[in-house]
Amino acid sequence: MGKTAGNRDWTQIYAIYGIEQWQTLVFLLFHAFFFSLLSLLFLIYFDQICFFLDSFFLSGAARLAAGFTGAVTALSAVCLLFAAANFVYSDVPLQYEMAQRMVSSVGDWSCVKTALDLGCGRGILLNAVATQLKKTGSSGRVVGLDRSKRTTLSTLRTAKLEGVQEYVTCREGDVKTLPFGDNYFDVVVSSVFVHTVGKEHGQKSVEAAAERMRVLGEIVRVVKPGGLCVVWDLLHVPEYVRRLQELKMEDIRVSERVTAFMAGSHIVSFRKPSELVAGPREVRLDWR
Repeated sequence: MGKTAGNRDWTQIYAIYGIEQWQTLVFLLFHAFFFSLLSLLFLIYFDQICFFLDSFFLSGAARLAAGFTGAVTALSAVCLLFAAANFVYSDVPLQYEMAQRMVSSVGDWSCVKTALDLGCGRGILLNAVATQLKKTGSSGRVVGLDRSKRTTLSTLRTAKLEGVQEYVTCREGDVKTLPFGDNYFDVVVSSVFVHTVGKEHGQKSVEAAAERMRVLGEIVRVVKPGGLCVVWDLLHVPEYVRRLQELKMEDIRVSERVTAFMAGSHIVSFRKPSELVAGPREVRLDWR
């Protein structure tokens, strides 16, 4: 399957992390196959279908209706196949590449003693952070926090397979009330997670937005003054930026748009000031 930017084989990475939401992939592929088969039947039996539709439509309209329906089913099949391909790419290769970008935005990992991966999931970003700590010979550790104990146990397994288990700690916890003291971490990272908070209320609901803002507040609370936070997420990045400006964060940077899981995404990085000062903060567009 080729090599990654880090000269690693994709088959090895898939073997470690697998497909996280395989049910979604099966759903997309099943419906893509169904619509492909349906459009093929329309092509093969077009005249018979037109003959059948003649009893329901005016003269000449049957062929138009049959052709239009066949075209729609074919287009649906193509869209579903594209969505499935984008899902497969987003689920592992893109997340792996974005994790490398996120860890590279931290200048010196040798100075990092404590790091947090919020919503660590399978551990792609978590293990990327741990790998950086290992490369620099740091004595630091990265904590992976997730809402599911089952997920944290699986994450520890991937850390062992990556050879960074001594740098990783995983724990279950509520992301809206982080189980850590104020000013605890040097670095906080999160990958395609914050947008899932409050989704039971509906993505566009006021309640969901309030819970996402609460998570951002918790991130700011647990990072040390001068500490760096890097968040990659979908859909709601503009509201994150507004909230960070309200919280008087420094050096707020927003990356270029990246399509992930058929939605727009951005990396937002910011630094907690050593001393809070009044006034809005400038937002920089980072096109690297």
